[in-house]
Amino acid sequence: MTPQTETPPPIDLLGQLNRQMLVVLDFGSQYSELIARRIRETQVYSEVLSYRTTAEQLRQLNPKGIILSGGPSSVYDQWAPKCDPAIWQLGIPVLGVCYGMQLMVQQLGGEVTLAERGEYGKASLFIDDPTDLLTNVEDGTTMWMSHGDSCLTLPDGFELLAHTENTPCAAIAHHDKKLYGVQFHPEVVHSIGGIALLRNFVYHICNCEPTWTTSAFVEESIREIRAKVGDKRVLLALSGGVDSSTLAFLLHKAIGDQLTCMFIDQGFMRKNEPERLVKLFQEQFHISVEYVMARDRFLAQISGITDPEEKRRRIGHEFINVFEEESKRLGPFDYLAQGTLYPDVIESADTNVDPKTGERVAVKIKSHHNVGGLPKDLRFKLVEPLRKLFKDEVRKVGRSIGLPEEIVQRQPFPGPGLAIRILGEVTSKRLNILRDADYIVRQEINRQGMYNELWQAFAVLLPIRSVGVMGDQRTYAYPIVLRLVKSEDGMTADWARVPYDLLETISNRIVNEVKGVNRVVYDITSKPPGTIEWE
Repeated sequence: MTPQTETPPPIDLLGQLNRQMLVVLDFGSQYSELIARRIRETQVYSEVLSYRTTAEQLRQLNPKGIILSGGPSSVYDQWAPKCDPAIWQLGIPVLGVCYGMQLMVQQLGGEVTLAERGEYGKASLFIDDPTDLLTNVEDGTTMWMSHGDSCLTLPDGFELLAHTENTPCAAIAHHDKKLYGVQFHPEVVHSIGGIALLRNFVYHICNCEPTWTTSAFVEESIREIRAKVGDKRVLLALSGGVDSSTLAFLLHKAIGDQLTCMFIDQGFMRKNEPERLVKLFQEQFHISVEYVMARDRFLAQISGITDPEEKRRRIGHEFINVFEEESKRLGPFDYLAQGTLYPDVIESADTNVDPKTGERVAVKIKSHHNVGGLPKDLRFKLVEPLRKLFKDEVRKVGRSIGLPEEIVQRQPFPGPGLAIRILGEVTSKRLNILRDADYIVRQEINRQGMYNELWQAFAVLLPIRSVGVMGDQRTYAYPIVLRLVKSEDGMTADWARVPYDLLETISNRIVNEVKGVNRVVYDITSKPPGTIEWE
């Protein structure tokens, strides 16, 4: 069976039918979700769907526009992913990006072939037609290229809009049908005129209005929470981070005392954070928190475990066990609320195309604590109002509903906590070492006034020892890795170019103040190819 005739997964239409939106059809690009995020920055809602979404499903969804993403395949490959050709007859504006443009050309009668010369990285875009899609895009602006194929001939009715030195068909259009294609990636930060191009498509071609606002999201979320929950009680997995804290405030606004917040101290939090969290919520926010001390049982669950996926699975399983036990004492509860975000969903069940079968296959990067770690026999129904939001959108929501800035700007912290920042076996001794080292990192980052400039800043403990010298004695102790990165949404990240004197201060303090450490190294790997976390 070919990919075109397979039945795609159902589309969740809840809350979408009355909202202006653009749909991004995903063909396996690493940038598909970034396209959606860029569209949302124009205050228009966007959703990423499978390339197998049918024209009929799209007609029911009634988007204002469709964007076809890039992808790793070549359109002339046997198992190349194809969209429903009936999409071209919907009368909905379409923008094809890279692979999406090539697919548009091929399906409408043009020809795509292997380019004589591929084009990767920055390229100057020379504009031949400055109207519609390229209005206010400066001639000669930089765009980001990443392709080895090229459009040899265009379908009937298409015109050239722009070219580069190596790519004659860098942008094309069928003005009457409102079909557009670009060979570059306007969504990435390296494309200087990319945002202007996307705004042209959103506002001038699709005729959208800026209805995707923080206040609109809050109002709609409250309505949906009330409709879904009714008079039932909800148990919230509170961690103290911006996600779960925003969710706590949002749920409290929606259902008040039907919400019970529970903080499980699993022993993997950073220094002094459990105590600070409970005090803040109960005394300042006046939201009751049930504090559960469970450090020993969590540590016992991962004793001797070195595989990171197994750590996450066991922690996730124990997390739900504790919730079920405590819910019997405090309940009954019908719903479990989680601060799951869009990147969590994407990274826990990323998709790609099997070149041999054409099937969409799951590519598990890592199991997030609040997604992949859930056992199959989960007894709660889930409430996840934030699962379609990126981190920056969550922060905007938090501010709008009164969350204090100290929580709004809190850096992301993984659900399994320090357990996945200790490579190999997790022990009480190693936890104490890492807590003290991590505390020093955060102290010095704050003293430099750089906390809000960094996406994440933390320490990692490696399960190896190296030789050192302290005083006149030989040492054999652990190394600490410093991980300081900058990012917009956590999907891509770059290592932070912080002052050397800051690194020196952190290193000196750690080796002098943290017993069991004699070496500090700095991780200068970007994401990709690495990830932000080490496990």
